[in-house]
Amino acid sequence: MNKRSISIIIITLFFGTFFGTLLGEILAWILPESVVRDFFLKSVNFTLGGYRGEPFSLDLIMFSIQLGLKVTFNFTSIIGFATAYYFLRYFR
Repeated sequence: MNKRSISIIIITLFFGTFFGTLLGEILAWILPESVVRDFFLKSVNFTLGGYRGEPFSLDLIMFSIQLGLKVTFNFTSIIGFATAYYFLRYFR
């Protein structure tokens, strides 16, 4: 059997989502204000951090550390994710 490493799968899915988001930004630039544009560009944000989505900050006078993660999904990023998944399944 031909097994893939988990890192190749994660990188492929990440780049598929990245290109889907890039497609969404291009559509935002091209499409006029309409329901179609709103459908493609309506985003859902997931944040891990401090209070109200702000990064968690730790100030230790000599240096400060900020920790947080924000992930934004829209319809075009899901299309990119699905396309990358298809390529992973097709090219074994």
